[in-house]
Amino acid sequence: MGKTIAVLPPVSASRPADAVVFMDENGIVIFVNAAAEHVWGLSGTAMVGRDARSIFPEALRFDPARRWSAEDIVGADRQVVIARPDGSKAFALVHVVQIRHAGTSGYAAVVQALPDPAGAAEQMSILSLVAEKTDRGVVVTDARRRIVYTNRAFQEMLGYAGGEADGRALEDLLATGRGAADLAARIDAGITRQVPFPEDVPLRGASGNEVWVSTIITPVLNQATGALEHVVAVLADITHTRLMEDLQRQVLAALAADAPARDILDLLCRKVEELAPGVLCSILGVTADDLLTVLAAPSLPAGFSAAVEGLPIGPECGSCGTSAFRGEAVLVEDIAQSPLWRDFQHLLLPPGIKGCWSIPAKLRSGKVAATFAFYFPGPPFAAPWLESVVSVCSDLCALVLERSDTRNRIATLASIDTLTGLPNRRRLIESLSDLITAAGERNEPLAVLILDVDHFKDVNDTLGHSTGDALLVEMARRLKAQLRPGDAVGRTGGDEFVVLVHNCAAEEAARIARRLIDYLAAPIPAQKLHLTMSASVGIALFPQHGTSAETLLKHADTALYEAKRKDRGRFQFFTDDLNKRVEDRLVLSVALRAALQSHALRLVYQPQVTLSGVTLSGGRLSGGALHGVEALARWSDPVHGAVPAPRFIALAEEYGFIESIDQWAVEEACRQMAVWRAEGVPVPHVSVNLSPLSFRSAEIVGIIGDALKRHRLSPGDLRVEITERVTMDQNPNAFATARAIDALGVRIAMDDFGTGYSSLSALSRLPIAELKIDRSFMLSIEHDKNALALATAVIVIGQSLGMAVVAEGVETTAQADLLRDLGCHAIQGYVFARPLEAADVAGWLVANTPPAGS
Repeated sequence: MGKTIAVLPPVSASRPADAVVFMDENGIVIFVNAAAEHVWGLSGTAMVGRDARSIFPEALRFDPARRWSAEDIVGADRQVVIARPDGSKAFALVHVVQIRHAGTSGYAAVVQALPDPAGAAEQMSILSLVAEKTDRGVVVTDARRRIVYTNRAFQEMLGYAGGEADGRALEDLLATGRGAADLAARIDAGITRQVPFPEDVPLRGASGNEVWVSTIITPVLNQATGALEHVVAVLADITHTRLMEDLQRQVLAALAADAPARDILDLLCRKVEELAPGVLCSILGVTADDLLTVLAAPSLPAGFSAAVEGLPIGPECGSCGTSAFRGEAVLVEDIAQSPLWRDFQHLLLPPGIKGCWSIPAKLRSGKVAATFAFYFPGPPFAAPWLESVVSVCSDLCALVLERSDTRNRIATLASIDTLTGLPNRRRLIESLSDLITAAGERNEPLAVLILDVDHFKDVNDTLGHSTGDALLVEMARRLKAQLRPGDAVGRTGGDEFVVLVHNCAAEEAARIARRLIDYLAAPIPAQKLHLTMSASVGIALFPQHGTSAETLLKHADTALYEAKRKDRGRFQFFTDDLNKRVEDRLVLSVALRAALQSHALRLVYQPQVTLSGVTLSGGRLSGGALHGVEALARWSDPVHGAVPAPRFIALAEEYGFIESIDQWAVEEACRQMAVWRAEGVPVPHVSVNLSPLSFRSAEIVGIIGDALKRHRLSPGDLRVEITERVTMDQNPNAFATARAIDALGVRIAMDDFGTGYSSLSALSRLPIAELKIDRSFMLSIEHDKNALALATAVIVIGQSLGMAVVAEGVETTAQADLLRDLGCHAIQGYVFARPLEAADVAGWLVANTPPAGS
């Protein structure tokens, strides 16, 4: 029989619990399963071999006088009652199919047990009771999706009377609008799949209102045929949940759109009032000094909001002031009788409002930033779902205020100097623009003063940045103390301050500048010292020197630069001449940068001659060995002509590309030295001047080393000249860079010695091999005892430290004789030669070298 079962169509291989009876073509039972034994209450042995008509009831309605035939019952479903030997009955659904195997025919009956009708009725009664008592809506449709049943909860949910929805198509309940067709198609597809599925659905109530429900939709199939018989949907009202989600989305969207906080809070109040008819909302902020301020109260009387504005929070300050004071929710069900409202009974509220529930909105720091209040008609206070509204609203309110607080902090940080608390440059420009507008309307003058603390860098470098910061804070305090009402002071960076003085002409501006300079110069305690700092001031006036904030600041800065250039600790008014000079410097700096990039700079070389062997012949000096040559930068511009080296070197330092010139000079001097070596021109060494700024990093050391290696020169072929400014530079890399250059074998000469402020201790710490007496001493060395004494001191210092001493700017034989008598090693100047082009050096050497043996 196992093979016979194998040929059954899929429909007959039903559920494992179904009873199965197999019969031959004559209707004789040939096999039964255990489920069949249970249904009939007989053993398989008692059933096999019997005529099927003896065990199946007459309800199958076939003729006992003849054999079973397909025409009788095959393919039909029959509900029957089977009598058991013990007198009990079994209710069943019988489906008979014809089978064929190995050329023979037979039948199979699939018997599905059904519940007792009485028990089924009781079960249906219980299910109906559950459906009517549950708070979930239940709707049942037939196979055509027409409603055949709705429970009480469904009717209340959508506002239908009992049976009013019967006969309507399920799709008709869907709310119309965008996406309705897609939703209907999605539900239809889910039913077609014949498995339960969830869906959030907007339904249209009896009055046309929209009700959102969360539903589980279950297709109910015929147990025998698998065909759809019913659709059952169980619904939960989520309208308030959806409304709250919509509220959250709108608030978050407004936050993302950077809407003002007050607008967002007003939206929040209005939306909550839509959710809870009869409830009025307000949001009161709490200021830094613990005062209430109305942020949103769209439905409360203006007089009420005005009376609340500025009230201090406290233990009996209405619902909101008390909630803010306590940091917890406060519920007052009867405002008229509450002690918290005793002092505020005069405040007018809308008619019908009896109570107030206030909830604090806290920032992440825990500070109460605001209170969210619900004013309601009377106790008991509304529905339980409002508790979730309260939670959501307080969170949203806190989020909005947190964002607003963060934005305010960012705006504050963006507009003030964090060290001194003064307005920064951006804020000052805004303030100056406002002052200019007001001054123009009133036809009043206006002064802009820029102050710069003289030698402030020395304080940072010697006493540390913390002392420098303390000094700036004190300077800011002093400046603020000197302001008149309506004036402003700010810090624009570093040690620079700006003072804006309204209704101030030139004479008054000069008095103010002098007073500020004197006041700032008062000693300031710092690390057991009393620092006396001077300040330089540049002044620009409105409208003489400009009518815009940027122009006035630029011109005041130009005047400041001139004040510092002339003499620190003074003030300077802007003039057109100053502006012209600034513009000229800028134009010249652009041309200089272009000249450097196009290799338009060149080097000339001035010989340095040793004084031993020098003789006077025909009023001219002759003889003496070549000590070396100094490379001097020259620039001749097509527009500006020959520009003096001191001028363009200072420009390069001011505009930040002096290091590029230094690197070019090292490379060019080494290249020329290699040419002389190849041509046999006996130049002992070439000296190159380097700016102190190049000593602030070790990069110049690599530049020098690479140039020597590339041109195959020895370290003795190059000499580096520095000024005393290197010893004054507090940058920690300056001395280290000098030592690194010395470690390469390149000797260092100190140029212009005696004109600066270097100390002998600094000189002893630097690897100096040569001192150069500045040309300024030569102007009066023959007749000025002081100049002679200083030159003598420099030569003695050099000799004492084992250094060569070279005098610059020697123009007369008398100066040369005097220097030789003092023991000066070498001289450089017009007395021997002016600076030479590189190609002329060899000829000069031939002309000035004594004949062999002379």
